[in-house]
Amino acid sequence: MDAQQALADLTEISSQIDAAVVFDDKRKVVGSTLPDGEAFASAAADLLAAAEELKTTDSPLTQLEIATGEGSVFVVREGKTTIAATTAPAPTVGLVFYDLKSALRSVKPEPRPRAKPAAKKPAAEKKPPAKKPAAKPRTRKKPDAA
Repeated sequence: MDAQQALADLTEISSQIDAAVVFDDKRKVVGSTLPDGEAFASAAADLLAAAEELKTTDSPLTQLEIATGEGSVFVVREGKTTIAATTAPAPTVGLVFYDLKSALRSVKPEPRPRAKPAAKKPAAEKKPPAKKPAAKPRTRKKPDAA
């Protein structure tokens, strides 16, 4: 399903999510519940980048929650696709992460244009297989009588 449909399903099943955006690793928004999700996507990407600088392991950061008195921001990354969402104060953190991961997995990447297969030559243009030259009969050399 496309990102916009995944977000519509997400906001329908998760009453805790106020707004959400899906974007790629180049910060291009592919779906948003906001009229202009570009600013939110950029801010979420900046949050991930800042958190990446603070982490103490080599594994990539896959999820992040930032809680304030006014609400929380959740960010989940899988591969090159990221989803970010805002909630009211004191959300059920595990459930929000579960819902965001489910929505993200349902987003299919945009199909890449395929190269057209090479046109096949008509049967008349095919060359017949090359004939093998006739084998010469083997002759044994006689040892020199010296």
